[in-house]
Amino acid sequence: MYLAKIIGNVVATQKDQSLIGSKLLIVDPMEIIPDRQLPGPMIAVDTIGAGIGEIVLIITGSSARKATGNNGVTDVAVVGIIDSIEVQKV
Repeated sequence: MYLAKIIGNVVATQKDQSLIGSKLLIVDPMEIIPDRQLPGPMIAVDTIGAGIGEIVLIITGSSARKATGNNGVTDVAVVGIIDSIEVQKV
């Protein structure tokens, strides 16, 4: 799981049948722990109605396919909108 910021929408008129009706978002994983290697921006299937500028929880791989009910092409899914973050410095 990652925290990410939604930075955009994707509109695709031609796409896999399993994605028809799905909202696609551009998400950019956030660095919470300094010097942690994170993937760059990704396209995610929105399962909760999130919008641009929101901080969200994303999942990847088979967990994303399970969350969306899409066993074929989903690799990243938005599964939560973050209300607040508290990080304790060590």
